[in-house]
Amino acid sequence: MKKLIFTLALALLAGFGKAQQPDNTPKVKQGPLHISAFDGLSLPAGEYRNGIGRAKNGYFTGLAVDKYFRNGWGLGLDARFLNHDMNKFDTTHFSNGYVATDYLNHPSFQHVGLSIGPTYKRNAGRIDLEAYLRGGILFQGFPKYTQSVYINQAVGQPLKLYDNAFTDNPKRITKGLMVLGGIRFSYVINKNWGVFLQGDYLRTFGKQLLGDSSRFSVTGHPVKKPLTLTEVLLVKGNQITNIGDYYESVAVNNKINVSAFNVGAGIRFTFGAKGKRAAAKPTDATKAIAQQQAVQPKEIMVVVKDKQTGLALSGVTVKINHNGQDEVSISNADGEATRIKAAEVGVYKISAEKNGIAAIPVSISEPDFKNAGRVIYKEIYHDDPRFTLIGETVTAADGGKLPGISTVLTNTSDHGNMSQISDGEAKFVYQLAQQATYRIVANQAGKFSQTEEVSTKGLDRSKTLYVTLKLGINNLGAGVSIVLKNIHYDFDKVEIRTDAERILDNLVNVMAQNPTLRIELSSHTDSRGKDNYNLLLSQKRAEAAVDYLVKSGVERSRLEAKGYGETRLLNKCANGVECGEEAHQANRRTEIKVLKF
Repeated sequence: MKKLIFTLALALLAGFGKAQQPDNTPKVKQGPLHISAFDGLSLPAGEYRNGIGRAKNGYFTGLAVDKYFRNGWGLGLDARFLNHDMNKFDTTHFSNGYVATDYLNHPSFQHVGLSIGPTYKRNAGRIDLEAYLRGGILFQGFPKYTQSVYINQAVGQPLKLYDNAFTDNPKRITKGLMVLGGIRFSYVINKNWGVFLQGDYLRTFGKQLLGDSSRFSVTGHPVKKPLTLTEVLLVKGNQITNIGDYYESVAVNNKINVSAFNVGAGIRFTFGAKGKRAAAKPTDATKAIAQQQAVQPKEIMVVVKDKQTGLALSGVTVKINHNGQDEVSISNADGEATRIKAAEVGVYKISAEKNGIAAIPVSISEPDFKNAGRVIYKEIYHDDPRFTLIGETVTAADGGKLPGISTVLTNTSDHGNMSQISDGEAKFVYQLAQQATYRIVANQAGKFSQTEEVSTKGLDRSKTLYVTLKLGINNLGAGVSIVLKNIHYDFDKVEIRTDAERILDNLVNVMAQNPTLRIELSSHTDSRGKDNYNLLLSQKRAEAAVDYLVKSGVERSRLEAKGYGETRLLNKCANGVECGEEAHQANRRTEIKVLKF
């Protein structure tokens, strides 16, 4: 930033020095007063972007007024608005709880800057080059959030027991000294109108201004050891006794100034420019024609579609920007954003975002308002190559909706985990890569689900967008019996297969989340083979499963292994009864029974 300001200052001084000496270069056209309107992309820089601030790329819009005097020198005013959404924190789950962030206001940085300073202009034909350096005040709007540790309870909502990070800005709106420097390239269309591209750098400096803290402030406990799905926080009363293993005891306060590079475009109007005499006043006839052609307000309808399938896309955040104001809404099941009624004539910029991926932006201009019809219809396409898993947490007994359930999705290839809590409609949504296989389970104290598998292998993304799943949830309680799906053994073998280990790993997590849980793990066979042999084989299989759980950290005193052989058939396929393979398979099963909870 210092180098940029120094370079601009040298350029302005060099221009001033040349202006004192006679030369043969073309003099600037003396436009006494320029008014420029602009907007464009704002790129956060430094710790404001990558570290403490977590600011994302945003936009800026504004107005500049430049009064030029002799030899190309002038004085300029700049008023602008900048918006940078905050890069939100992911929720982190551990064995008996999670770390979540509560956003206490809109999670974005919103600033209004007012500045004044010298400007210098040279021109060559229709091209103007302007350099400006300005100072002023930035009225800053900061996000406010608290990052806390929640502990799951067997009954009721999770308890918030520890705040490990929080913003501590004294005010929502603060003031800071700012410096702004940049260049502008303009193309002169005629004596009054021009268009331009500009780039500049804005930064605040100092600690306080007029009693306000000028910097964004966050206080947090540095992480000593990350919390993972296998970690357990110990709770006594309303205190976490081992929190010091994961976070430093002394909180650290970090403060940063706002800084951003801005690249934009705009239009310029010049007052007092010399040129040809004004055209003749319009006649009554031309006035009548103009009135007939007057553009009327219309309704704007925006529909979001998946680019690869052409299907309407719901749950997309749509922004419609006009004159620096955003209309923000979420697309519905038909892909429609909230309509804008009686939209005034002008330029509208439409953007959309879902799952961190921006759609291809579109715009509406004045010619769109001249077309027939009362509705301006625009489609915006979102291009995410992944599939969308729409899941639902339901009770295993009757399929009723069960909201507020924590789920964990694991990629079987790289073992990467994602977690999410089902919403008020019991829905959860994940994005799935192409040609990949995933496992998904419930991860909540007092609950148990089967380990379900979801695969996108063999699916064509150009034809398929959504994958659906109902995840059945069982309540744990004394006497409850649950059949473990997909626990298979090789013929006449007792060893735990690799595919069965993944199912038992889920059971390990359930035992860790519910430290008072004690279970019987039983194995069953079909009726084929000798009764005594089946009884012995099933006992050894049950013991092998228990041994795997113990090796994975479960206390043996919480487990009982029981082999029932063919004594507890689920159907009529007893000795001497002919049955198909599917009927026999129903009897070959592994179960857990809750002995104590």
